[in-house]
Amino acid sequence: MQDVKQGLKIVHLMMIAGTMFPLWMRAQESDKMANDTIRLAVADSVLTDNLLKKDSLNLATFNLSSFKPNPTKAVIYSAIFPGMGQVYNRKYWKLPLVYGGFMGFIYAVSWNNKNYQDYSNAYFDVVQDDPNDPANWHTSWQNFVPAGMDPATYISDANFHTRLKNGKDFYRRYRDLSIILTVGWYLICMADSYVDAQLFDFDISPDLSLRIDPVISPSMRCNPSMYGLSCCIKF
Repeated sequence: MQDVKQGLKIVHLMMIAGTMFPLWMRAQESDKMANDTIRLAVADSVLTDNLLKKDSLNLATFNLSSFKPNPTKAVIYSAIFPGMGQVYNRKYWKLPLVYGGFMGFIYAVSWNNKNYQDYSNAYFDVVQDDPNDPANWHTSWQNFVPAGMDPATYISDANFHTRLKNGKDFYRRYRDLSIILTVGWYLICMADSYVDAQLFDFDISPDLSLRIDPVISPSMRCNPSMYGLSCCIKF
């Protein structure tokens, strides 16, 4: 009888152990999952911190190596070749303005110079030609004679000579003026490259405000009390 009771106790203990073992295994698995979750969270946090530090370092490096043009170099480059100063300052949109201006002025110089040469040659030739020797007359001044008219009636015409001289002086004056404007445009391009480089990092933040406040001036012995408005501009 006693052996039966002991056998029943052993069976009872085995049943309890069989019931507790799965619970113990689940608890172990839960602990393992919790530890894995904590390790993953820690690893992710460390990785995020490293990435942020790396991005901050890259940003700091970028800020330290940000482009800042040298005004002296900009004006030297612009003096060597027009437009190089604007390219050095990375203001590429100004190149059409620079070269468009030079093309316009150079065309004006060449056009006025061509007309000056034509009028100048015609004037000197008509003055030197002999009215009595039509065979040796130059064609330079005959090109200015109206179509269908006899050149013999113009070779000794004082008004014709004056017209040629005035045309020569007119185009010479505007040729010289075009040259001066070309040189001026060259100097303007140099000045633009220098000023642009000098003001490259100029602060243009929109911190511009207007503030109007009432003002009360207390009464004094010499002046009575006054009321007004004060205007404050912040820039």
